[in-house]
Amino acid sequence: MSRLQKIKPATYLLPKEAEMRVPGLVIANETLLSEMDIDKPLDQVRNVAYLPGIQGYSIAMPDIHWGYGFPIGGVAAMDVETGVISPGGVGYDINCGVRLAIVPLEFRELADKKKKALLERIFHLVPSGVGHGQKEKNRQLSDTDYRHLIEQGAAWSIGHGYGFQRDLEHMESHGMIHGGDIQAVSLEARERGRDQLGSIGSGNHFVEIGEVAQLFLPEIARAWGVEKGQTYVLIHSGSRGFGHQVCQDTLNSFVKQGFAEGLPDKQLVAAPIKSAAGRHYFAAMAAAANFAFNNRQQILHGVRQAFLQVCGILPENIPLVYDVCHNIAKFETHIIDGTPRQLCVHRKGATRAFGPQHPELAPIFRETGQPVLVPGDMGRASHLMVGLGNPMTWCSACHGAGRARSRVQSMKAWNKQNPIEHMREQGIQVMASSYRTIAEEMPDAYKDVDTVVEAVEEAGLANRVARLRPYLVVKG
Repeated sequence: MSRLQKIKPATYLLPKEAEMRVPGLVIANETLLSEMDIDKPLDQVRNVAYLPGIQGYSIAMPDIHWGYGFPIGGVAAMDVETGVISPGGVGYDINCGVRLAIVPLEFRELADKKKKALLERIFHLVPSGVGHGQKEKNRQLSDTDYRHLIEQGAAWSIGHGYGFQRDLEHMESHGMIHGGDIQAVSLEARERGRDQLGSIGSGNHFVEIGEVAQLFLPEIARAWGVEKGQTYVLIHSGSRGFGHQVCQDTLNSFVKQGFAEGLPDKQLVAAPIKSAAGRHYFAAMAAAANFAFNNRQQILHGVRQAFLQVCGILPENIPLVYDVCHNIAKFETHIIDGTPRQLCVHRKGATRAFGPQHPELAPIFRETGQPVLVPGDMGRASHLMVGLGNPMTWCSACHGAGRARSRVQSMKAWNKQNPIEHMREQGIQVMASSYRTIAEEMPDAYKDVDTVVEAVEEAGLANRVARLRPYLVVKG
């Protein structure tokens, strides 16, 4: 850590050394740096800087922690002509992401009986847990379904009654990554995902209901339909077993083809973007990304149905605020030395944060900047932010609080306690398919999200719009 040099508020340079092609850049404040175990993640920041074609910096967000190949909280942009694409720079859960919806009901108006019934109904309608998916035969995907959802993105689910056309305007990339191809996806990946649309999965994935507790930028919040005291829905999930298998298949193939040679860590294995192998991975990754958009769309449908059945609120009256990806590689145009350049931007545990007037944003967000969703933990808070389009990080911000302790460490810490009762004492009701998941995901397993978003704001990546307080949580 002594090698870090502060160059701007909450911004530190990790100087080039050995074969690093670019310096490292760490977004953090003094509080986070003093609390986090940063040595191993910094090694990964250095290692990413070895990759061919990397531009600018090897970047770490304030929620950084150790991951596979890239650190979680890592950002790297590659020149499309000379650069590489790395599955480790996207992660196993391709297009893991978050979406926020707003309910036209003040949370304090929800009676305790309704809260309990709502939580139980969501738990019933939205499958959760390792390997769990839909049991109804009409929810199983055929190969034709796969082809269409990959070609259409989230519009496929909307066309089948899971939502509304206007939802698409409130999704990153309008709910679709172009270039997906079912032929690039193995039969095993298809089988793993066949019954999993509309399901949470396990680990840190969740559906959360709570209250908009505080507004920082009321005018922007109002433009997005967010008001203090409102009930919100936060959904965190990705591409389930489908995306996991795509990643594993690609890693096996890349290593076998020798693409790990000469790298400081074979987990960084990467193929040239324009090679046959690179194009094949992007086609499979885009397919998994579109699976994930559909997954979150169908989860939201389940939540909307729960509010209809328990509270009598029509689904069309629960608008989607935004949906963001935080495990993805995307082709974007950025300015380098005054010239527009097409780059392949890897964001692994990081969120796109376009600022006002960006042409890819829908008109409502072109006026304000892009919503950035930052889930914290199930006990303290999450945040809604607005992107500032900072070129230093390729218009990227953090994706969450980031783990402070491993799942094993958290499990040990809560082994002789009752985590469900502890959460209830804090005013939070939790349901999960696995007791272990709750113990692994307790609030003290995470950094303080308030401190993380303060660093993001101080560094000029995004500004806080609203603080969200959880009360009802479904975990995997």
